[in-house]
Amino acid sequence: MGCKPQGGGVIALHSRFWGPFTRIGALAALAVCAIDQSVKLWLLFVYRLGERGRVSVMPFFDLVLTWNTGISYGMFQQSSALGQWALLTFKVIAVALLWLWLAGAAGRLMALSIGLIIGGALGNGIDRLAYGAVADFVLFYVNTLDFKFTWYVFNLADAAIVAGVAGLLYDSVAGGSAAKAP
Repeated sequence: MGCKPQGGGVIALHSRFWGPFTRIGALAALAVCAIDQSVKLWLLFVYRLGERGRVSVMPFFDLVLTWNTGISYGMFQQSSALGQWALLTFKVIAVALLWLWLAGAAGRLMALSIGLIIGGALGNGIDRLAYGAVADFVLFYVNTLDFKFTWYVFNLADAAIVAGVAGLLYDSVAGGSAAKAP
């Protein structure tokens, strides 16, 4: 009596983790993570932004290094090693779930959007693993006599995550055949 795999074996496993649009999302994630990390490494170790302090680039845009030990917008700040590992674990789980969603993506825009989110999460996760916090450096603001406004300091990974969420929202409204998140 021989033993034959039932239910598709490798093919079923492949389709669970890799779908028709997964390549688009994977390439987007890889590109976002690589660009984010390259810019951060250059700003930290070549340009030495931390030593320069706040650098004015335009009347509404500065470079300033801040270390975010929390999540988006500085929420849930964690100063302990246990807290940082908890945030990193949460991020790993989120990326795994996003990858499953990516494997079932119903179209290119959805796959690209999920890939942007994954790439941003990976870029910030690398920071958290390497430095214990996420390096943020982009500061937009308005400073006139009548009006003052300062946005949160963020990085390219954060911008990719926001763009990915915007893409998913657009796809859910205009795309029509949006697959449900796991």
